[in-house]
Amino acid sequence: MQTFSPPIQLESSRLILRQWQITDFEPFANLNADPDVMAHFPTTLSELESQQLAEKFQTIIAENGWGFWAVELKENHQFIGFVGLQNQPTQYSFSPCVEIGWRLAQQYWHHGYATEAAQLCLKFSFEQLALEEVVSFTAMSNVPSQKVMQRLGMRHIKNFIHPALDVKHPLAEHLLYSIQNPNALEQ
Repeated sequence: MQTFSPPIQLESSRLILRQWQITDFEPFANLNADPDVMAHFPTTLSELESQQLAEKFQTIIAENGWGFWAVELKENHQFIGFVGLQNQPTQYSFSPCVEIGWRLAQQYWHHGYATEAAQLCLKFSFEQLALEEVVSFTAMSNVPSQKVMQRLGMRHIKNFIHPALDVKHPLAEHLLYSIQNPNALEQ
């Protein structure tokens, strides 16, 4: 898979997807501590756990040029969360794959930001990385993320039990969505 140096930055009319900065860590910790934001995850994250996750994302982008990017609003450079791509080589029954995912602070929900940023990521994944397919998955209860996946043109493939969760955990059952590279279909 192709890597890029320096890190890729993607832009839309309203958003910038960029490498993580130290100033993102505090607002990222706040969103990861929000029970509403984390309702479809097993638990909220501590400040340290959140910082470690941001540093992991930062390292992956530094190494590959792409990953789960920090997202900021163009108008005021406010950090609002992350959207991006993550290589999943072995963890899932459908691996290897590249996942598209997002997590935004609650005050930025219902503005179309997740869909807008994810569209940039899909364009990058198909045009620059030349991926044949991108997947996304979420807990069955996470209807808002499922709606984003559907707006992106992704289709439901199957349900599965998330390998990191006990089969009896209320969030264990997940939905897998997929989208094929439209350029590959044209050939």
